[in-house]
Amino acid sequence: MSPTRFASEHKWIYWGAIAILVGLLIAGLVRYTSFKRTNESQKKADQLSQELVKAGYPAPDTDTVQRLLGTDGGQVCEDPDSALKTALYRIQQLSNGATGPGNRPIIADTKAVDAERIVLQVYCPDQVDGFDKAVDDLKTDDTVKR
Repeated sequence: MSPTRFASEHKWIYWGAIAILVGLLIAGLVRYTSFKRTNESQKKADQLSQELVKAGYPAPDTDTVQRLLGTDGGQVCEDPDSALKTALYRIQQLSNGATGPGNRPIIADTKAVDAERIVLQVYCPDQVDGFDKAVDDLKTDDTVKR
């Protein structure tokens, strides 16, 4: 058997080995990126937990925080001072909880607004000023007995 004939008969082995190596390389890169993202989201969840406890809130479940907010704050950091989010915040979250015509705005507890500010400070500190401007005219007070 000549060397060229031997090499041409087994080309599929070479191509198969190359394909497997490329597949392993891609899988390794994807897993590394996922692992790095998981570590970063865990660090941010731990930091948020520490900040909330320092502010007097109970410690949240860091696994839940990690899944909800990830590395970038998720929905919380997507334009928190937009008109729609401000309206929803005021209508749904800062009301008496009734539905229909019985729904009334309330004087919210200061801590309710502070909790969101803490989340923004950890996950998207560049959004805090806009959030502060959006909620600046809210009437807040210590309305919840602790």
